Amino acid sequence: MAVTIKQTETTPDAYPEAPAGLSVAATAILPAVWRRIEVYTAFRTTVRDVTWIVEGCGEWVPPLTPASIASVEVWQGDAWQVAEPPSSPLGGYMLPGRGPYRFTGTAGDDDADVPPDIAEAFRRLAEYMAAAVNTDHAGARVVSESVPDVFTGSIERSPAWMAQALINSGAADLLRRYRRA
Repeated sequence: MAVTIKQTETTPDAYPEAPAGLSVAATAILPAVWRRIEVYTAFRTTVRDVTWIVEGCGEWVPPLTPASIASVEVWQGDAWQVAEPPSSPLGGYMLPGRGPYRFTGTAGDDDADVPPDIAEAFRRLAEYMAAAVNTDHAGARVVSESVPDVFTGSIERSPAWMAQALINSGAADLLRRYRRA
């Protein structure tokens, strides 16, 4: 079975524009939000160069989508040599030997529109993260508030609350179909 053992992905030149209707605070953190979504998903919204190192024989399909492969090489003793493996039924390649193989190409599509569910996930995550940045008690475990003779209360938050932002904002549910396997 062919297995991806290394993926090197460059940072894109730019990310898509923000969906309409974001707050000013959410608009200020756009690259950070796109990076979080891309770590969680296999879908890429803008083009970037990618190199994959793959070992084993059998079928291999690029783990990012959309992907375009420019060259395939196989390691032969002390250097990379051009290889031409046949295509597979799932849109990848059938690798005849153990390799390792080096696939070079791109992932993403600058001309495609951001799917509506990714745009909504982006909006939810951006607003959630922006609210965290604009609070006086970001990262606090317990916060107490009180207005004398009117209200007294406290909020307890997990220390990992920002790490769980995709889940807590509801973005993860919308991104499920784009999730990395």
